[in-house]
Amino acid sequence: MEWADILTGAITALVVIIGIPLALRKRKKSGSQNVEQLSGHLQEIGIKVSPARKGVAEEKIGMSHSFIRSSVGLIEIAGRNINYINVIGVASQYGVNYFLDYLVSSPGQSGRTGQKKTRMIRKKSPAIWGRVVDIEWKGDIYFSQQLNLDYQLKDKLLQTEAKKPKGNIEIIPEPKHEYTRVRTVYLLPSSDLFEAIDIIAKYIKSG
Repeated sequence: MEWADILTGAITALVVIIGIPLALRKRKKSGSQNVEQLSGHLQEIGIKVSPARKGVAEEKIGMSHSFIRSSVGLIEIAGRNINYINVIGVASQYGVNYFLDYLVSSPGQSGRTGQKKTRMIRKKSPAIWGRVVDIEWKGDIYFSQQLNLDYQLKDKLLQTEAKKPKGNIEIIPEPKHEYTRVRTVYLLPSSDLFEAIDIIAKYIKSG
């Protein structure tokens, strides 16, 4: 083994050893700020929210046993198809990335097998660097077909942050927990984006 390879490996290990503890401390501090910021923003756009009780089972949905990924706060939503929003912090040696899991109660999925993730695909013109001109859903055949036929949903998404690279949406069944997660990166949703995700939640509940 070359000395350069040994040195590179040692530096990488050192970055991991130092970087992850720093990221975990950052997650604890900035994570709570993100939760407060999101909660305040949702109230500003007319969504009724309240902090969920600590230790409820919904905090663990979609979490691995690794300490790298953790819920930093759970917000309860009233009067909508979305039941909760879980703010997720994922730590690495490079820092912390945050995601939002919009949690939708879906007890009808309990015991079902073969359920697939469904994700939003943006179509651009020109294909690589062009403007987003259409949205298509791929994954679970029945569910993606329902979403693709909803032109109101498509119009809302084309008008919102979801057409930007950071605005991808992924729908992940969690039949063991009788929930479905609608995941985005951490962002403060516009009214249109929140309504679009609530429409998705309506389809999940009716499915």
